Amino acid sequence: MKRIFNIIDNNDFKTKDNIFIIFLIIILGCIFGFIYESVFYKIGLGYFIKRGSTFGPWIPIYIVGSFLIIIITYRFKNKPLSVFLLNLLITGLLEYISGFILLTFFNTRLWDYNNEIWNFGNINGYICLRSVLFFGLSSLFLIYILIPNIVKLYMKYKKEFRIITILLSIICASDIIIYNFFK
Repeated sequence: MKRIFNIIDNNDFKTKDNIFIIFLIIILGCIFGFIYESVFYKIGLGYFIKRGSTFGPWIPIYIVGSFLIIIITYRFKNKPLSVFLLNLLITGLLEYISGFILLTFFNTRLWDYNNEIWNFGNINGYICLRSVLFFGLSSLFLIYILIPNIVKLYMKYKKEFRIITILLSIICASDIIIYNFFK
């Protein structure tokens, strides 16, 4: 388990330090997903629409995607091509399986690549080449830019970092629960 959560390569840090970093990264990942989708749909439709299944600026599937990217591919950070290819597979499977389950068991379709621009390689409206390539490139940004910079900030501002991470996690989790169970 230590290997999975070893974001900080320093023996002075404890597992809880890594967990704070991971929580902030997945929160930032779902905010990034919200921004990506907002911009993409602005380009495709010509106007902004609110994406996601929350009140706030986050999309829950990106929480899962960010977490999977960290636990599965961070250990391969010295092999960028492996990181990219693994994340094409991980994010493609996540998107396809999530879309299939939502439609099959809950009769809900939160996205449909059949009706979007740049949908080459579309498979049943659940995934397309553009989305998977974007997620693969985004995973490189996450592994090589975001994580190292978050670690540097954590090392400088540990107390403030923890407070911000806890607050954002509570706000995001509360939003997801309230929106999806009490709307």
